[in-house]
Amino acid sequence: MTRLRLASSLRLAALVLHRRLLDNLVAIASPLGRTIISRLLLGILTLAAVSVIIFSTVSLLPGNFATAILGQSATPETVAAFESRLGLDRPITTRYFEWVNGILHGDLGESLSSSPGEPRLVGDIISLRLRNTLLLAGATALIAVPLSIVFGILSAIYRGTFFDRLVNGISLTTISLPGFFVGYILILYLAVTLRWLPTLSNVKESMDVFEWIWRLALPVLTLTIGVVGHMMRMTRSAIVSVLSSPYIHMATCKGASPARVIVRHALPNAWAPIVNIVAVNLAYLVVGVVVVETIFVYPGIGQTMVDAVRTRDIPVVQACALIFASVYILLNLLADIVAISTNPKLLHPR
Repeated sequence: MTRLRLASSLRLAALVLHRRLLDNLVAIASPLGRTIISRLLLGILTLAAVSVIIFSTVSLLPGNFATAILGQSATPETVAAFESRLGLDRPITTRYFEWVNGILHGDLGESLSSSPGEPRLVGDIISLRLRNTLLLAGATALIAVPLSIVFGILSAIYRGTFFDRLVNGISLTTISLPGFFVGYILILYLAVTLRWLPTLSNVKESMDVFEWIWRLALPVLTLTIGVVGHMMRMTRSAIVSVLSSPYIHMATCKGASPARVIVRHALPNAWAPIVNIVAVNLAYLVVGVVVVETIFVYPGIGQTMVDAVRTRDIPVVQACALIFASVYILLNLLADIVAISTNPKLLHPR
């Protein structure tokens, strides 16, 4: 009950603060500026609420963390001393505010697997792994986003043809296949049978660029197959919806070529839904890499989170979950801002 009251009080205070800030900005900001500021404030409030959920949920997990780390043979005195050293014996509200204060100062805490003489900071553990995950997601995005937009536009232009049916059939098939299944199938055929690519993606700092690309090929291909179909179908739907508008028929009647109609008239008005679906899939690339990184033993933040859950390293789990939530919220905020900037009608929803 105490945790629920704490979460409710924080949410109420955040909403009151959000309303007051908006009231103060009404007179000095333009409609677009007010909308962007409102989205940013809502994103910050959402992240604050998510931080409460993450911390309280992890704290409510069954079992004793100290016993899980020290082992069942640890004496009660040893367990109590371990909990006291890490602050696990203090109230949850105190630990939460200390955790948030540390995050605001760039300190994610100390790993529970640290030895007394050699502390391991959570930031040092996940910094390199986060870079690897962003590299994997970025490489996938560079391939998947242009591919899905191009095929979505072509499918909309030639809708109803054999090409459209073929592309839609392939996209439906890839969407229906879970990521771990696609990963194992690719390992079986491309790595085990044909031996074109390695089964594991255990990259290291000492490797050159070409070996990095070679070892990233299978994870990138797995993620690309998982997101291209969805983005392509949503792009096609957005373009087809715009193509039924009267001004598109007018442009066609004036003799404009199909390419000009798409590029000059349809695509600018379809950017909002396209940007939203691209942002959601980019968020999936960062958040949903846990399964892919585990399959290919890729040293990313997803694999780090899985290892931390296995060893009950709670500070690392909380930091990874907060990073995932932050990336997801940030990408959705950017999608909203881009959609509003490209479509002024969204400033005045009805």
